Amino acid sequence: MGKYTILEDNILAVFGTPAWSAESIKTFPANFVAVNSGNEFIRVSVVPASEGINLNSVSGVLIIDIFTPAGVGLKRCSVIADKLDSYLVGKSLSVPSGSLQLSDSSLAHRGKDADNPALHMSSYTVPFNYFGVF
Repeated sequence: MGKYTILEDNILAVFGTPAWSAESIKTFPANFVAVNSGNEFIRVSVVPASEGINLNSVSGVLIIDIFTPAGVGLKRCSVIADKLDSYLVGKSLSVPSGSLQLSDSSLAHRGKDADNPALHMSSYTVPFNYFGVF
């Protein structure tokens, strides 16, 4: 398995755990068409950005778009971001052939979603480094 597949699989695996499922926040990967996604969900994108320390390493950013109902304030979005922090920020995950380290997060409110103005979108980001070994 290549570094990009390992990276994607292991980040998405965090959202397949029983603990995350208990949060009751619908979670979809990027480029997934969700029918009836509801009025609250997140969309996870793994964006490799640059080479790492060797041929099997890569750095980048995890972008999670948070969708909540528009017009009701930003508190729920912040609650979801705080939950994401508890699963991601500062974590080091052992993965096949290496290690995945996640840094500190940031949150930016983007406003009404262009595809569905009944939703508000915020972008939660966490830089990462995947250190692969030969």
